Amino acid sequence: MDLWFSEKHTKDVKFSIRVDKQIYSGQSEYQRIDIFDTPAFGRVLVLDGYLMLTEKDEFIYHEMIVHAPMAVHPNVKDVLVIGAGDGGVVRELAKYPEIERIDLAEIDGDVIEASKKYLPFTACKLDDARLHVYIEDGLKFVRRKKAEYDLIIVDSTDPFGPGEGLFSREFYGNCFKALKEDGIMVNQHESPFYEQDALAMQRAHKRIIESFPFSRIYQAHIPTYPSGHWLFGFSTKKYHPLRDLNEKRWNERHLSCRYYTTTLHRGAFYLPAYVEEMLKDVENER
Repeated sequence: MDLWFSEKHTKDVKFSIRVDKQIYSGQSEYQRIDIFDTPAFGRVLVLDGYLMLTEKDEFIYHEMIVHAPMAVHPNVKDVLVIGAGDGGVVRELAKYPEIERIDLAEIDGDVIEASKKYLPFTACKLDDARLHVYIEDGLKFVRRKKAEYDLIIVDSTDPFGPGEGLFSREFYGNCFKALKEDGIMVNQHESPFYEQDALAMQRAHKRIIESFPFSRIYQAHIPTYPSGHWLFGFSTKKYHPLRDLNEKRWNERHLSCRYYTTTLHRGAFYLPAYVEEMLKDVENER
């Protein structure tokens, strides 16, 4: 008998992956955590029935959310990561020796422990000496911070359940205050393709532009995320994601990446017409 994992993308669309076996299943204080082995995508992490990452394509998401701001900001020393208990964001940040501190605020410690045990491909740098882990709601954690971070990366789940507060106007305003005067915030920005996802994307963009003087959206193709078309937000107090991109400096690092390049970086900020239209609709409401 075949075992399949299916995620409902809309009431009319499902995405299914055949499963070899279930590696782990647990119920934390906040959510159900499942880990599967699959023939097509390798090991897969699922939270409350929603696919968070797969071994085959997680590098796309993690490289794009980390290296895009790191190639722009000239001097990142202090970083706050919110969510990201699987360790993928920390793995990419650990490639930069100039970073002195990485604070990780993850509400669900069980995700971190399960990732350490079953997802070594993402959790391999959760023992980095620069990392400080706080098992705490990111919304409450960032509220206490003022002008502390060069970079904030919001690797949240979708805008409901444990991740709902990470899409609020209050949260984005607190991130703005927690950044230094030239700080950057990058967040996962949902998909523009299906109607409900697009509405969530527009809501997030509206709340961010109420707090930040400058915000641009960029994109990546992530096969296992709804529609495969995924967006990220790049919000900043000073730097422009294209004009301040230092291709020479970043390329001289010779980092090992499978998706991100500085050429791709430039192209990622040029969005399809339908997405530009959605964002203009929101910006015109200001």
